[in-house]
Amino acid sequence: MTQELIANMLGVRREGVTESAGKLQRAGLIAYNRGHITVIDRPGLEKRVCECYAVVKREYDRLLNHHNVM
Repeated sequence: MTQELIANMLGVRREGVTESAGKLQRAGLIAYNRGHITVIDRPGLEKRVCECYAVVKREYDRLLNHHNVM
């Protein structure tokens, strides 16, 4: 996944993705190299995101929970 693709998906400039990815990498949360992102510390990464992540994750899990399928 390229920085350009991430920027397009998020509706931001590529430079912003570069800066953010660099900060997350320096913090030891991700490894980013040539279009490959590896999450190293998921709990740490989740602590750095806004509360919207938890809201979206809960809704995603609720909607796609296979136990709720009739």
